[in-house]
Amino acid sequence: MAERAAVIAKLFELGAEGVEELDDGVVTHLRAVDRTTVTGAVQRADAKARIELSETPAVDWTREWRTRLTAHRVGKLVVTPPWMAGEFDASQRIVIDPGMAFGTGDHESTRGVLRLMQRVIRSGDVVADLGAGSAVLSIAAAKLGARRCVAIEVDPDAIGNAEANVVANTLEERVTVIEGDALLLLPLIAPVRVVLANIISSVLIAMLPSIAQSLTTDGVAILAGILAEERGDVEVTLAREEWRITDTDNEGLWWSAIVARR
Repeated sequence: MAERAAVIAKLFELGAEGVEELDDGVVTHLRAVDRTTVTGAVQRADAKARIELSETPAVDWTREWRTRLTAHRVGKLVVTPPWMAGEFDASQRIVIDPGMAFGTGDHESTRGVLRLMQRVIRSGDVVADLGAGSAVLSIAAAKLGARRCVAIEVDPDAIGNAEANVVANTLEERVTVIEGDALLLLPLIAPVRVVLANIISSVLIAMLPSIAQSLTTDGVAILAGILAEERGDVEVTLAREEWRITDTDNEGLWWSAIVARR
């Protein structure tokens, strides 16, 4: 999967405004980039990549992709774009404007965390959401009864979207969005009872010691963004770092887990 990440990075360098990940590849739209440039860049990222190019009609894709999004019911919660929000009860709906930030409910790993959260969030909890993206998970935690949620996101381009989503869900008093490095900021908001981390596995592993030090004695972490094929390696690392897995979720290519200290 390192090759896929490298390909995606190259596509963004070439001007992609978004990338859709499929089971067997990725799809994107590029403006005014010649075929030779695209092919060369992708092959430098992954020499084995199979590349298919086709002309697309003149469409404003920044608007068009929004029309393809729909609401996602996950347990008792519903993640919905604003134009569908009126179809759902206010106590259940999480209104997410699909900006550039990750987290519309359209991705399996987001839904995995949402399912697992409904098994652990308690009324009055303090929650840290690491790599918060659109703040969908922080908003969900508040909807499930958390007293305070801190959404930490390092990408400055995502902050405005996250803050707007908090306002759209009228949760400004319970959800705070902070820009910065989660590794540095998490200890400053500790102790927390629940840590949410939907990030790539290599980053999750690096953050385990900080997460351990930031949890209350009865605290848990929900780890996601882990490919099913990485599960074995992650389980070995968790055991070595003295974590126990209390529950898991699988959807598509993705594996998520609730973990607690031994």
